[in-house]
Amino acid sequence: MTGTVYKSTGSWYTVKTLNGKFYECRIKGRFRLAGIKSTNPIAVGDKVEFELETKNNTETGVIHRIEERKNYIVRKSVNLSKLTHIIASNIDQVFLLVTIDNPPTFTTFIDRFLVTAEAYSIKTVLLFNKVDTYSEETLLEVKYLASVYRAIGYECIGISATTGKNIDKVKALMEGKVSMFAGHSGVGKSTLVNAIEPSLDLKTKVISTQHSQGQHTTTFAEMFDLSFDAVIIDTPGIKGFGVVDMEKEEVGDYFPEFFALKQDCKFNNCIHINEPKCAVKDALEANEVSYSRYKSYVQILEGEDEHYRTDNWDEV
Repeated sequence: MTGTVYKSTGSWYTVKTLNGKFYECRIKGRFRLAGIKSTNPIAVGDKVEFELETKNNTETGVIHRIEERKNYIVRKSVNLSKLTHIIASNIDQVFLLVTIDNPPTFTTFIDRFLVTAEAYSIKTVLLFNKVDTYSEETLLEVKYLASVYRAIGYECIGISATTGKNIDKVKALMEGKVSMFAGHSGVGKSTLVNAIEPSLDLKTKVISTQHSQGQHTTTFAEMFDLSFDAVIIDTPGIKGFGVVDMEKEEVGDYFPEFFALKQDCKFNNCIHINEPKCAVKDALEANEVSYSRYKSYVQILEGEDEHYRTDNWDEV
């Protein structure tokens, strides 16, 4: 039998078949994909083949094959840095939720996420949530950040999951697609999903006032079919996002504004750090490239992974 993994709790996987029936499945023995050293060999969104077995009058499935993935979002496993964690696979687009404060989303996190999405050709839309709660000064910061990412080519939408502002725009983008929702804990993913599809009634929690940090409500990725021809993958709050499996020479290719300038660099293998006549550094000096984006790029090149783990969010 074949189906799609809708939920993963570590050792068991909920798989939906083409006829709409759900089965609880597991994997038997060693199950590893060639070339991927992952903490989770099977991810939500995977297309799998399984066989049914009955024990103690209970019918379950045993997964024996994963179909080739068209893409996936992967990050470093924080506790096991040499391994990766696949968040979800076979995604049409990602909505990355961003909040300026309560909790803050830093540009280094945004950029690391975008680089990984670019590497697998996954469209990312930035949703600036909680705009109904911001002061005029904070709203100016939202507009500035949105202008930085719009100039690169990313779609940015200011939303409020609580008041419903621009939720219709998000729903229109979701129709006919598999969309993943991602972001730090506390940015409002579950509240947004409930605003889009109230019948799901996902659990939400208030922000911890002590550290202005999100309290985890989603502890594993899960896929949901919606009422308007759309599928979503809700994911746990992500504290940090370590970039994996990239050579230094290719990182700049996943910064669209750097890639566009690359042909004007003196050297074909320019990595935009110390080389003379570098078009990216010239654009940076001319304020045509965002300093925060360049800073994120340098940190990825230098392998500075620790700073994204020093925030207050607990890791799921």
